[in-house]
This record gives sequence, structure tokens and C-alpha cells, in this order.
Amino acid sequence: MMERIAEASPRLKARIAGAFYLLSVVTAAFTEIFVHGSLNIAGGLVAVSIMVAVTLLLYELFKAVNRGLSLLAALLGLVGLTFEAFRWQPQGVNIAIVFAGFYCLLIGYLIFKSAFLARILSALMAIAGLGWLTFVSPPLVKYLSPYNLAIAFFAEASVFAWLLVKGVNAQRWKEQASAAVE
Repeated sequence: MMERIAEASPRLKARIAGAFYLLSVVTAAFTEIFVHGSLNIAGGLVAVSIMVAVTLLLYELFKAVNRGLSLLAALLGLVGLTFEAFRWQPQGVNIAIVFAGFYCLLIGYLIFKSAFLARILSALMAIAGLGWLTFVSPPLVKYLSPYNLAIAFFAEASVFAWLLVKGVNAQRWKEQASAAVE
């Protein structure tokens, strides 16, 4: 199955990333609201696993823009997801969300530099990244909550909704990917 995804068109990869993002958010929300005990941990791990797939799909899409930055974004995303999987929050700082903030900022930059996505999406990802970065300071999060959460989630979800519904401009992606190889 992973081979088929690797060979898929960029538009399909973007749509799969959007669908997996939605599935991860629904899984995480359902788990947090309705599931308790060890099943809550299992549900969280399922949501994290799905986000790993999203991260890898976005790496594949954005390496056409800048392979190094796309790899850095993927690594930051995967490190953050690892912290989330272990639920590690040193000194009350949700370090997983801080990594997600840096990840969103890099993806926002890659969207801005891409020729295959609308530029407004880069601004939305930057807004999401800044919202998630407020988690570096528990007092700041407490002061800004729930507004920082709502804005960051809405901005990030809007980007993934776009990916799910519209995907990417496959022709422009292929042109940019070809130029990156040359």
C-alpha cells in the first residue's frame, strides 16, 4: 500500500494528507472526550500514528519546493509527535505542541515558496504555528486560552480542508519538482 501511495499523483497525496489529518483530529477528539483509561492512551497513539502519515505525505509534497527544509519540517513534526506519544510535558510545557508550531511555520514557508498551492494557505499555517508556539510559556497559554487554540486550530484545519477538497495543482507541482531536480 505504501508503494502505491509513493507512486500516487501529488493531488492524491495532498488529498490523502487532508483526509488523514481529519481522521487524526476526529480520533483525538473522540478519545479525549469519550474514552478513559488505557483505551485513552491507545486512541492517542492511533491519532499520533495517523499524523505521522500526514507528516510523511507533506514531506513528499514539499520536497519539490526545498528538500532540506521539507526534511527539517518533517523531522520537527516527528519529534513533536514522539513527545505527544509519550505525553512528555517537562515543567508543564506541552513540548509536542511547541514542535508543531515550528513545523507549521516551516510548512507555511514551503507553501509560500510553492507554485502549486494558494498563498493564503501559507499565512494560515504561519498563524497556526504562532498559535501553537504560545505553548512555550504556560502563563502565556493560560492568558490567551482559548483564543490561541481556536485560531491555531481553525487556521491549520483550513489548510488541511483545502488539501482534502482541492489538493494541489499537479501540473505546477510537476514543473516545480522538475526544476528542483535540475
